[in-house]
Amino acid sequence: MMEKVPVILVTDGDHYAFKAVHTVAIEINAECITATKGNPSILTGEQIVRLIKKASKTPVFVMFDDSGYIGEGPGETALKYVATHKEIYVLGVIAVAAKTKQAEWTRVHVSIDREGNLTEYGVDKYGIPDTEIGRINGDTVYCIDELNIPVVVGVGDIGKMGLKDHFSNGSPVTKLAVELILERSGYQ
Repeated sequence: MMEKVPVILVTDGDHYAFKAVHTVAIEINAECITATKGNPSILTGEQIVRLIKKASKTPVFVMFDDSGYIGEGPGETALKYVATHKEIYVLGVIAVAAKTKQAEWTRVHVSIDREGNLTEYGVDKYGIPDTEIGRINGDTVYCIDELNIPVVVGVGDIGKMGLKDHFSNGSPVTKLAVELILERSGYQ
């Protein structure tokens, strides 16, 4: 029987997001697939799955980014492929808020504001609680509701949020999101 590779999906791939995710991956002894960084995503779902299967540590962090593409962009196409692949087990998604040109949104189970507080409200890209309960707006979140993801955590713009999540500070919001996903998914 084939063992599925546990992954955490992140809906951002710019330089700051990569530095934050990579910092947390090192701290928890996980793996961040460097090749998935980029704005927009350039790898296909098939290419990403091959990289995931070569990872030496778990969980594996994978980044996806549409760079504001309207509708389903390359990041979301790859995300859907990875999330539904028979050899991948998605522990959860860190859904990153963005100021979008289109009103793309997803439901979240919980959000984390820029101060590290859990909230039932969504957050904006600055990590400030929004007015909507249980949803965030973003540019690579359009397809998340179509997938069977056990834990979706909403956060502001990873690695930024007015320097509150900067990698030089240990990316505390990103780290908390990862800890929540690991805890709520039951990953050991």
